[in-house]
Amino acid sequence: MQQDALSMTFSALADPTRRAILARLATGESSVSELAEPFDMSLPAITKHLKVLERAGLITRSRNAQWRPCQLQAKPLKEAYGWVEQYRQLWEQSLDKLESYLQDLQAVTKPTPTGEQHE
Repeated sequence: MQQDALSMTFSALADPTRRAILARLATGESSVSELAEPFDMSLPAITKHLKVLERAGLITRSRNAQWRPCQLQAKPLKEAYGWVEQYRQLWEQSLDKLESYLQDLQAVTKPTPTGEQHE
């Protein structure tokens, strides 16, 4: 089954190791061995993570003699952000409506000096 680009991006981002790799690449290109340093896993395991990121279009890998630099590709992240942003706006609108409703409810329901509430 072929996944769409957005699904591949979110799937790649689901793993904390891959997110950490992307965070490291946000500071500049790195070699595979440099990316592997902070993790307690084998180089082949890191390479598998890099392949997932590469398939999702989140990184590119090249070869420069013995050095194999990896670079972050931000376009898929921008597309994921755009998708999430649509829903953030909906959530904020819903919360704004709830806040307005609660303020109206508080204005209508005021306690009396004896503690009873009157509408």
